[in-house]
Amino acid sequence: MLHKLILFLLLVIISGDSFSDEPKGYPFNSFDQAMQQARETSKPIFVYFGRYGCGYCEKTNKEAFSSNEVKKIFASHYILAYVDSESGKRLRLPSGERITERELGTRYKAFVTPVFSFITIEGKLMHQLIGVQSKESLLEADKKVQDILSRVSS
Repeated sequence: MLHKLILFLLLVIISGDSFSDEPKGYPFNSFDQAMQQARETSKPIFVYFGRYGCGYCEKTNKEAFSSNEVKKIFASHYILAYVDSESGKRLRLPSGERITERELGTRYKAFVTPVFSFITIEGKLMHQLIGVQSKESLLEADKKVQDILSRVSS
């Protein structure tokens, strides 16, 4: 009986909605929800491609995403999306196409984790960071993206 209870509890834990390690305290959405919000607000999207158990993701979460400055800037400049690049969770793109988070990661060349992609509301890549990031590298990337956006809107 105890073995059955332990097996049941493990299955409940394993079947949870999320194995992703996105930073806590940020308004991360699924990619399809982020695309919809981006179209409604005309804000670009910041996509965090991570995966469950990624040590480099956790390091970036602790060293960069723990910064209140990063949180304030990224939450105001972007619609935030977290994608588990190993997940089979299905998404619906604005075109109506259905793909998995894993397939989305492949499209945006997120072959390792973490990968941070800044994309337009049309889904075009503007800038990308790969690997462990610091607070300074995220803030510098934001400046680059804001510069790109200001040139496009001029």
